[in-house]
Amino acid sequence: MRTNRIIRRDRSQAMVIRGNKILLVKHQMCGREFFCLPGGGIEEGETPEEAALRELKEEGGVEGQIVRKLSVQFKPDNRGEVHTFLIRISEDAVPSKGADPELPQEEQTIISVEWLSLEEIGAVDQAYLWAAGLNRIDYFHKYLLNMENKLYK
Repeated sequence: MRTNRIIRRDRSQAMVIRGNKILLVKHQMCGREFFCLPGGGIEEGETPEEAALRELKEEGGVEGQIVRKLSVQFKPDNRGEVHTFLIRISEDAVPSKGADPELPQEEQTIISVEWLSLEEIGAVDQAYLWAAGLNRIDYFHKYLLNMENKLYK
């Protein structure tokens, strides 16, 4: 008899902001392209904070410092938690496309690393960013309040 055992894996991700732009990793996977925060699975013995900093280095080629935790989300079907941290990088740091060390070279999914404003990000990708705690950053909180004022006038 076959059972559908749920595999639980927690992940951690880094939210890096410069002005009104967000550092995002562009992936190509399963025939589609999408943007997401640098992030990935938390390794055994690693804290969520350590994982976020490691993933930023692996996928974005830069090191950073944790400013604060923004959110903890729960994956559907009890498959784990997603921890998001606001991370500061140095002003002169230039992110570059990294790689996923768990995948062989021919199966890499990362296309690029880009600084994007909300206007440059599709609605679905934006939804994930808002859920990850984007609204807990001053600039973007004000952006939301301004949207609300426009909607209700």
